[in-house]
Amino acid sequence: NVPEKAKRAKWATFFVRGISYDQFGNWEKAKADLENALVLSPNHPEVLNYFGYSLIERKENLEEALKMIKNAVSQRPNSGYIVDSLAWGLFRLGHYKEAVAPMERAVQLEPHDPIVNDHLGDVLWMIGRKREASFQWQRALLFGPTDENEEKIKEKLIFGITDL
Repeated sequence: NVPEKAKRAKWATFFVRGISYDQFGNWEKAKADLENALVLSPNHPEVLNYFGYSLIERKENLEEALKMIKNAVSQRPNSGYIVDSLAWGLFRLGHYKEAVAPMERAVQLEPHDPIVNDHLGDVLWMIGRKREASFQWQRALLFGPTDENEEKIKEKLIFGITDL
């Protein structure tokens, strides 16, 4: 029998392997490992955030994903990436006005992150603050987004958000 302490420590193995599967495009295996990580460490904020954000990006189980992220934020209110996940979840659920405050907070916490700045631009666009959205997208370009994200941001600067 494996001691309880050793079992609890295994959450990290499942978590890291789940991230690896996700990065290589195998969501089913990633999801299974992330679920196992949560079973072994049910309230770990990093697991809750990563899993919740991943579900949101896939538009799966959005309400449950948002609950996971709210739990993570309650434990790590000064993590810009976790606060960004909360705002992004609200955005994906169509709660644009409600997403503004946490997204602005995420940018305060992670002012040089291209994704966080891009997300704030998206939220501002959806509530009609288009000039501010353009400003945020331009800021996002200053902070070295990936080539793929850079192209998407440049398109938004020309056309705005054309698909959700």
